[in-house]
Amino acid sequence: MGLTLAAAEWGGEFDGALDDINALFSFPALFWQDVAGGLFAVNRTILIAWFMTLVAMTILVLATRNPQVVPGKLQSVVEMLLEFIRGLASDIIGPKGQRYVPLLTTFFVFILFMNLAKLTPFLMLPPTSRIAFPLFLAGIAWLVYVGAGIKEQGFGHYFKELAFPPGVPKALYVLLTPIELLSNLILRPLTLMLRLFANMVAGHILVVITLVAIHVFLPSMPFGWMVGVFALVAAPLVFGFELLIIGLQAYIFTMLAAVYIASSVEPAH
Repeated sequence: MGLTLAAAEWGGEFDGALDDINALFSFPALFWQDVAGGLFAVNRTILIAWFMTLVAMTILVLATRNPQVVPGKLQSVVEMLLEFIRGLASDIIGPKGQRYVPLLTTFFVFILFMNLAKLTPFLMLPPTSRIAFPLFLAGIAWLVYVGAGIKEQGFGHYFKELAFPPGVPKALYVLLTPIELLSNLILRPLTLMLRLFANMVAGHILVVITLVAIHVFLPSMPFGWMVGVFALVAAPLVFGFELLIIGLQAYIFTMLAAVYIASSVEPAH
């Protein structure tokens, strides 16, 4: 937004209205806002999430509805993705990792397509930049790795090993036990949520600033156009960098979820 103000003062040709910075994160309800006190209200973010989910489901269905021995391009991409997740689960979790492949695949595909909405024309907003989505995903990961630990080790043994790691002098438990409980039960899901959320918010702002700079500075005279040209040239680099972050964040979330599951399934792994 500071760029638009500078352009208006420098070039003197920007007549558009300047939105408040909060407009980037303000998503009023579009419909169903009067149902159950707004509990089922749907805004732009929800519509984007529905649309990207539909796109992901369509691609997966088209790739697997008629599998061939010699796969086509789309089937090959989906098979490579599944093999990648299977390998990740086996390497991190071990022999029991295959049962978590559907969950890890869902994490990766869902986050990837939600993030891709950031660079999708006419959308340009990742639902994962809204805290509710990362919170929901981190909550599922938390329930799974805690539930897996209870199932594999038993309720009492799981929380005993969590609070009192073996091989540690008993005197250190006074300090270590609160740290271990805080780390495993609170900080793990919190960092999962914040890492994804913060990266998507920062990326959304970066893309918006780049596009606003092009729109505002490029027609500005006599000197503002140079900044606009610079932003126009930099735009492919910004989009390429954000595309890398989009895939990286999907991978990091999935990988860390697998690591946390592994710590519950195989404590000594």
